[in-house]
Amino acid sequence: MRISYRPIVLALTAVAILPVAGCAGRGGLKKGDLPYVARDVGTLYTLAKRRLDQGRYKEAAQLFDEVERQHPYSIWARRAQLMSAFSYYMDRSYTESIQAAQRFISVHPGNRDAAYAYYLVSLGYYEQIADVTRDQKITQQAQDALGEVVRRFPTSKYAADARLKIDLVRDHLAGKEMEIGRFYETRGQWLAATLRFRAVIDNYQTTTHTPEALMRLTETYLALGVPEQAQKAAAVLGANYPGTDWYKHAYDLMQKHPYKPVAPLAAGEPAIPLGMKDAQPVAPGTPGVAAKDEGRGSTGTSNTGGAGNLPK
Repeated sequence: MRISYRPIVLALTAVAILPVAGCAGRGGLKKGDLPYVARDVGTLYTLAKRRLDQGRYKEAAQLFDEVERQHPYSIWARRAQLMSAFSYYMDRSYTESIQAAQRFISVHPGNRDAAYAYYLVSLGYYEQIADVTRDQKITQQAQDALGEVVRRFPTSKYAADARLKIDLVRDHLAGKEMEIGRFYETRGQWLAATLRFRAVIDNYQTTTHTPEALMRLTETYLALGVPEQAQKAAAVLGANYPGTDWYKHAYDLMQKHPYKPVAPLAAGEPAIPLGMKDAQPVAPGTPGVAAKDEGRGSTGTSNTGGAGNLPK
């Protein structure tokens, strides 16, 4: 009598597959990930390019990543890395775009497309710049990345756009300093406000915020009681931006609070003259001095250090 083992084999196979399927369902693909399907490099790259042309940027980026994952030694893998960074950028997934471009730079630093990779990194930071009321860490990173493009590839076609964006970024950073300076000024914190406005003049003097910064310095210097510095700020403002409302306001302030320079002291002249305007210092014990001071012993002006008369 022959015994058939086929049903037993099939049953054991099914039992062996169940744990594997369960593991795949629990810890395998994340939401949005593509399932691993082995395909030749030409098919993968063509499909990714088609998704990019259709505006399905997220899918395109994932398919370009698949090209690199499945065919890491193919000549298309290097191109796919850069296309993945571009696709993530178009999808506004700027963090992923920056990471993909930086990975390309680390693996292929001398490649002819490295300039574009650096440019993509700078664009990823630039597109995330927030308004001046928010933290400007990303803005500083954008300035650094754009500066890297100009420094490494000064004659490339990306450097010209990077220089333009650097000017815009610097204007934004100056705007942040002005925002903080105005905040301090409205609360009467004159020194803190002065330091912020001064930072604009020292670090961002070619930006559009310079005229206002000079006018604000005129205000804060007057509030601090240093009219000489206020006059200097107003003079610089008038010399460089004579037709602006900022200069008109600074001029009106200086007319209301004119600066009167003090003549320098002559050699040997005391800083605080004694007596009348033309009086000269009088040596102790000079006749006539004691008579003027009679009756002042009880006021604490004796040589006892302000303690009054000694007890008898």
